[in-house]
Amino acid sequence: MKLNRQAELETELVKIRPLHKNDLEALYAAANDPLIWEQHPVHRHKREVFKAFFKESLATGGALVIIDKETGSIIGSSRYNVIPGKEDSIEIGWSFLQRKYWGGKYNRSFKTLMMDHAFESLSAVAYYVDLENTRSKQAMYKLGGILLEGEAYLEYKKPDREHNVFLIRK
Repeated sequence: MKLNRQAELETELVKIRPLHKNDLEALYAAANDPLIWEQHPVHRHKREVFKAFFKESLATGGALVIIDKETGSIIGSSRYNVIPGKEDSIEIGWSFLQRKYWGGKYNRSFKTLMMDHAFESLSAVAYYVDLENTRSKQAMYKLGGILLEGEAYLEYKKPDREHNVFLIRK
């Protein structure tokens, strides 16, 4: 895979950089809100749960923090994940933002930035959204995501659990 999953990227609103082990407290401060996680199967506002998420994020080699350029504060994170058997695609996922950054422009800004970077070397980006997460499903439709069904869904389906799979092509 040609994609640099640890790229530093920026727009007028956000800067994205690789997650570092010393980001734990700043990222936990952004994540420590039960309402962020209410539609997720895992409630990462709990410190021990978040620490496991953070450790796993570091281990992936594709985790990034999202920084508000105006304040310099970490406001969330996301990841590039390799999709086994799909050399022309990458997953963008495990994303969250502090609630005060919800509502469109920050989510669109960082995801568009990550997609544009991915499309420099790949042809598709997949998003895996929990079946119960209506907020993330709505965000995917706003970004132009196509909900996969049938054979296309089976091509991208993860073996460990059911998800909605959205695909955006270059």
